[in-house]
Amino acid sequence: MTTVLVVDDQPLQRYGFRVLLESVPGTDVVGESAHGAEAVRMAAELRPDVVLMDIRMPGMDGIEATRHIVAAGNRSRVLVLTTFDLDEYVYAALRAGASGFLLKDARPEELLAGIRAVAVGDAVIAPALTRRLLDAYIEPAARHLSDPAENPRLSALTGRELEILGAIAKGWTNSEIAAHFVLSESTVKTHVGRVLAKIGARDRVQAVIFAYDIGLVRPRPE
Repeated sequence: MTTVLVVDDQPLQRYGFRVLLESVPGTDVVGESAHGAEAVRMAAELRPDVVLMDIRMPGMDGIEATRHIVAAGNRSRVLVLTTFDLDEYVYAALRAGASGFLLKDARPEELLAGIRAVAVGDAVIAPALTRRLLDAYIEPAARHLSDPAENPRLSALTGRELEILGAIAKGWTNSEIAAHFVLSESTVKTHVGRVLAKIGARDRVQAVIFAYDIGLVRPRPE
């Protein structure tokens, strides 16, 4: 059973998510919250597998709430929902420790798949959205990056693992990586696990941030 805490300041949104999630066997909505501070308290009390987190809320927003939930160190993982075009804070939420993000208008099957992935420790990265986010919000910081070859965490990676990290940073799925490098998906999964362990990334989202921060992958020029 995957337990979910739904956090959104819009009652109709919360109701819609609850109806959808509870219509699927194996998924249980254990609570709802309209405010970030309340979400932090409920996450600590209920310890859901996944916190479905809105960003824009009165008082403590979803970014700060995510930071508190992740810092608490319990099993709950945060999946951010956003409108993106109106929400410039998604990258900050990923930095705060969110395990991924989806658009609020994602198809029901995409939302359910995302929740299941996050619940088992994977990350949800929509490739096109990831590229747009990173292009938009990392570009100023990227101007000041040092040579990635100087980063000690990269020295532990093999040549193939470095290629895999670059592919992860581009938002490629395991199947896309497997097709590009002519590898089996199981081999790619093994490589991804080793890359995450060596660079100290909790999941693929954090690996993307790491790769852009050190300059391994650069935002596209305008």
